[in-house]
Amino acid sequence: MHGLIRELFPICRSITGDGVRQTLARLAQEIPLVQHEVPSGTSVFDWTVPREWNVRDAYVKHPRGERVIDFRRHNLHLVNYSVPVRRTMTLTELRPHLHSLPDQPDLIPYRTSYYKEAWGFCLPHRQLEQLPDTEYEVLIDSTLAEGHLTYGECLLEGDTPQEVLISCHTCHPSLANDNLSGLAVATFLAKHLATVPHRYSYRVVFVPGTIGAITWLSRNEERVRHIRHGLVLTCIGDRASFTYKRSRRGDATIDHAVEHVLQHEDPGRRVVPFSPYGYDERQYCSPGFNLPVGCLMRSHHGHFPEYHTSADNPDFVTPEALAVAFSTLLSVFDVLEHDGRYVNLQPKCEPQLGRRGLYASTGGSSPSDLAMAMLWVLNLSDGQAGLLDIAHRSGMPFATVREAAERLERHHLLAAAP
Repeated sequence: MHGLIRELFPICRSITGDGVRQTLARLAQEIPLVQHEVPSGTSVFDWTVPREWNVRDAYVKHPRGERVIDFRRHNLHLVNYSVPVRRTMTLTELRPHLHSLPDQPDLIPYRTSYYKEAWGFCLPHRQLEQLPDTEYEVLIDSTLAEGHLTYGECLLEGDTPQEVLISCHTCHPSLANDNLSGLAVATFLAKHLATVPHRYSYRVVFVPGTIGAITWLSRNEERVRHIRHGLVLTCIGDRASFTYKRSRRGDATIDHAVEHVLQHEDPGRRVVPFSPYGYDERQYCSPGFNLPVGCLMRSHHGHFPEYHTSADNPDFVTPEALAVAFSTLLSVFDVLEHDGRYVNLQPKCEPQLGRRGLYASTGGSSPSDLAMAMLWVLNLSDGQAGLLDIAHRSGMPFATVREAAERLERHHLLAAAP
């Protein structure tokens, strides 16, 4: 996963354009990915698919011929979606088009101008303060023309048409945590899920932020009725503990599943309520859809100093953090896959577990975790509570509760609820 991030990092992505296509083509080497092209001007609810943006080169050049700001050196130097420019300007004329971070003077900020025609460059504030007061050659060799919005989709069919939606954004250029960590983890999750049986179908979508999710929802209004659970993945590769943002519903199964897994796997986790600002969970959770989609991240967007700066590079994310994110999500999916309601077939008093080899033959000590889980499952399996409910109420890991239910079912003490 970390190697994939390093490979994709130099590509200049945006909400449209060849950078997105190049990124999706690389992901398609790992998973069965279908690319969709939606023409510019297409109406998608209250929005319109914008014109396609591509850039070949951009710089600010000193009269001596030195590129003092160079898009080819780092693609964050160019304000994303900048219109074409070819001019000679004084520093005074150029200054309103230059963006920096006075509080982080050695970092390049990430700035965009998607829906208003403008242009600009980003640079470290320390460099900005040292620019000589002279004339500069300014070039932005870009195109903003009728084209397409591109998104990718991978469907892994399961035993049922009910779906788990996994969504991540493809629109950021060289930003490793806020963009590529989600892409990498989602890709390798899909690669793994393609090799194992699963009850649910899994739909992994790689969409440009906001307009991409809106476009996908506009083209899939009938399909979304199959979505039972969903997660947006972002900022998932740094060293921080997990942050989970609940769905708009607040009490969806996905909310309980993620919170349960994090409770047992990450003591430092944070759970935050839904808000209508953030990533594409706000589109999936808009009131006209109200899908059960939460957002899983590590550092919360906007709340870590590397956010939307050149410090969000491949060294900021770690293979270890990606691996833990991967395994944590597999644990969440295991909960979704195996949660179910059962009925106790011996509900009048406690069945004798010892004669069935399910309980220690020597008394006087506390029951094992598995034996305790069997008692919880037997007591709460009334056809109404699911295994996740039982795990939550008992405070035990879902995997232990699931194993207890499987043992009880094998001994004909438990049956799946109708």
